[in-house]
Amino acid sequence: MIEVTGLTVSYRNNKVLDDVDLVIHKGERCALVGRNGAGKSTLIHSLLNLLPAVRGTVYIDGIDHRRHEWKKKVAYLPEKFQLYPQLTGEENVRFFASLHGVVDEQRIEDVLHTVRLWEARHMKSKQYSKGMLQRLGLAIMLYYDADLLILDEPTSGLDPLGRAEVLMILRSLPNKTILLSSHHIDEVRQLCTHVAYLENGKITKYRIEEFELSALMGGE
Repeated sequence: MIEVTGLTVSYRNNKVLDDVDLVIHKGERCALVGRNGAGKSTLIHSLLNLLPAVRGTVYIDGIDHRRHEWKKKVAYLPEKFQLYPQLTGEENVRFFASLHGVVDEQRIEDVLHTVRLWEARHMKSKQYSKGMLQRLGLAIMLYYDADLLILDEPTSGLDPLGRAEVLMILRSLPNKTILLSSHHIDEVRQLCTHVAYLENGKITKYRIEEFELSALMGGE
């Protein structure tokens, strides 16, 4: 689903990503893990062709990420996203849906049920809690029914209940490939099948069991 080869990205003459190779197969749920400043967001932005690379290739479902066709296969939820506080939850989803053509009202209902916001759909989003706002962001992302979901710190700033709700929603999604950045190892254990550990510009990919063993042995 994602194939990265030799990806190098520099910032102010410092290599943030150094000859990175990474493969994420269809159906995997992979956590991108590393210390603050390790380059997790840089990698995500590079995958989405939002940051230029010095060299290397990125293919998403076999399509070069410099082409536009891959965008129909990917939905992205950034760590910070903009909603419209004067619109209701339902109106926010409908607005973003309308940017991509004819609005599917049944799909809006389905995703609001999925994120457990159907009962709150008529509330203005400025009245939503932070956890509800994050779930609304998830609803907008899920509306597009993409095969690949990329999320940057989806539980950042949430209380334990809000984090649990987001994880429950992500676990419930069938037939999705997920790449998310996180610094909560307990969340990674609950959700992910694999871990891509980023350190000193390099990535090592583990199965979740291997990553936990590596951490216990002091290799993480």
